[in-house]
Amino acid sequence: MNSKTLQTPIVYLKGVGPQRADLLKTELQIHTFQDLLEFFPFRYIDKSQYYKIKDLQNNSAEVQILGKISSVKSVPMKRGKRLVAEFYDDTGTMELVWFRGHKWILENLKTNVPYVIFGKLNYFKGTFSMPHPDIELLSEHQQKSNVKMQPVYPSTEKLNKRGISNKMMSSLVFELLKSYGKQIHETLSDNIISDLKLMPKAESVFNIHFPTSSENLAKAQFRLKFEEFFYIQLQLLRKNAVHKSKIKGFRFEQVGDYFNDFYKNVLPFELTNAQKKVLKEIRKDLGSNAQMNRLLQGDVGSGKTIVALMSMLMALDNGFQACLMAPTEILATQHYEGISELCEAMNVEVALLTGSTKKKNRKILHEKLENGELHILIGTHALIEDKVVFKNLGFAVIDEQHRFGVAQRAKLWKKNTLPPHVLVMTATPIPRTLAMSLYGDLDISVIDELPPGRKPVKTVHRYDSNRLKVFRFIKDEIGKGRQVYVVYPLIEESANFDYKDLMDGYASIEREFPKPKYQISIVHGKMKPEDKAYEMDRFVQGITQIMVATTVIEVGVNVPNASLMIIESAERFGLSQLHQLRGRVGRGAEQSYCILITGKKLSNEGRTRMETMTATNDGFKIAEVDLKLRGPGNLMGTQQSGILDLKIADLVKDNQILKIARSYAQHVIKADPNFKLPEHKNINITFRNLFKDTTIWNYIS
Repeated sequence: MNSKTLQTPIVYLKGVGPQRADLLKTELQIHTFQDLLEFFPFRYIDKSQYYKIKDLQNNSAEVQILGKISSVKSVPMKRGKRLVAEFYDDTGTMELVWFRGHKWILENLKTNVPYVIFGKLNYFKGTFSMPHPDIELLSEHQQKSNVKMQPVYPSTEKLNKRGISNKMMSSLVFELLKSYGKQIHETLSDNIISDLKLMPKAESVFNIHFPTSSENLAKAQFRLKFEEFFYIQLQLLRKNAVHKSKIKGFRFEQVGDYFNDFYKNVLPFELTNAQKKVLKEIRKDLGSNAQMNRLLQGDVGSGKTIVALMSMLMALDNGFQACLMAPTEILATQHYEGISELCEAMNVEVALLTGSTKKKNRKILHEKLENGELHILIGTHALIEDKVVFKNLGFAVIDEQHRFGVAQRAKLWKKNTLPPHVLVMTATPIPRTLAMSLYGDLDISVIDELPPGRKPVKTVHRYDSNRLKVFRFIKDEIGKGRQVYVVYPLIEESANFDYKDLMDGYASIEREFPKPKYQISIVHGKMKPEDKAYEMDRFVQGITQIMVATTVIEVGVNVPNASLMIIESAERFGLSQLHQLRGRVGRGAEQSYCILITGKKLSNEGRTRMETMTATNDGFKIAEVDLKLRGPGNLMGTQQSGILDLKIADLVKDNQILKIARSYAQHVIKADPNFKLPEHKNINITFRNLFKDTTIWNYIS
């Protein structure tokens, strides 16, 4: 009886051995038999067709021909020699050429016996040739003839150099399937398989490597993509369910005076329907016994901060404190100014804690926080220092959460007997498919409408050659009493790019907009924080009309009087960055504009970005295009891409399969969260094997 299983190290597979095993591990991360089975081809060669020599076309295609070798000769070249065989069928002749491996080829080639050759064609002086063809005797070829489409596996230069060719990979997989294929067990329940008419697991694995037809390949691909998405969704949804049952939160019994007073007497505008809907969702969470873990998505300017503040007031109504953590000092200060102004009339004490907070102020702040006098604390990472002790923290808001690590967020949990309710906010719209896979364990709320009276920003694309017209437009806007941002991607001349850098741009703007009539601020990453703050402040106060900056203003500058955003070398920015920058204007009641300036030469991707920006203001539509252009890993930054390390599925192309998989996963979790029912036996075994190492960390989203 064979004692080897699919978890056996790859070194023990016939034909591998220690040296090849090391290469497969380091180059392709193939450690076990199972890993090799899940190393899927990325394309297939259709070998169902045989060509005649007279029908060959001069287009360097890959072709398969049946014929015989009449003679073999060695031809000297300037360096070394080449081996040339004359190959013929009943319609004509051609040449087969080898530049290396002569000895082995000469010993093994036979004349006048039928061969099947396959490879890329070359055409020179009226003769077709095929360098280094795949070649096998017709008798051997016929034994494999049920496989019409041959797999092509990803490879590396090192593997090719060491002789681990595609043909060898293919034969290793074939050997593995032949000897151990019976150990591929079903991983899904019978009702999911019959409901979706899925190909059985073992058959799918065989057909993904050696498809017996294009229909069977499509069925195998669907089955394996569905399964991959299904288990990711199952893990995320189960994490959420376990979170709600295991991780208790404070129950906020009432909505009281703080909330009601704010809503009736302080709130400066009517809430949008989207804001009301989100507040209802949050209220429901806070009234249950479970700890809330909710992601609030909303485009720039959609009113997330008001929702966050009103949620914090619910904590105050129930005798708890609240905090808001932002990724930068600029953003934390801005939240503090906005929130403390709104809370002024309400006897709510709000404080700011950042790296710049003076020592004596910190001491007072720490005391007030511990005795409960301080209601809301706003700040940066400084909030999670051990010295910061709350009397009773009940609600935490985390802004732009992708900039904080899990360990940092976990520190907030330690500040209490029970973890606070957590509201995570992001102004980076995440496409639905990506949100389902990255944040599937969080409950997601979306504010998808802008406050009334906000006019969408008008966006246009202009080339460098239109710069004088753009300058005239800037003068017109300043003439109406408005302010302008001009954003550059670089600080100094870069060797790789011939873009106008920030200092050049600043000089040309100074020439065009001379003092004292015009005043200009400049802000970039190499300035000292106090100089940056001084320049920002002059712009906020309206002392300067033009702010020339690098992308330090991307997040968190709020100047309602600024109505024009000029983005220089706009082709150098990603879509989400362009969208964030555009969100800095359009914050007042006046019509605002965004002008994207680029060079004449644009890549296809650059052109798509400009077209998308001028066509829509909808952050979610923009994020969908961005996902298609850049792929999920790049969109979220590599630190988030662990879960997206997909073996066969693709979040963009296969988003319909993802939706189907999620709905089936939801159904299973609802009916049987611990997979105890007999019909979920396969799911239970597979799930336990896939997610053995689950700890409490996994419940901290």
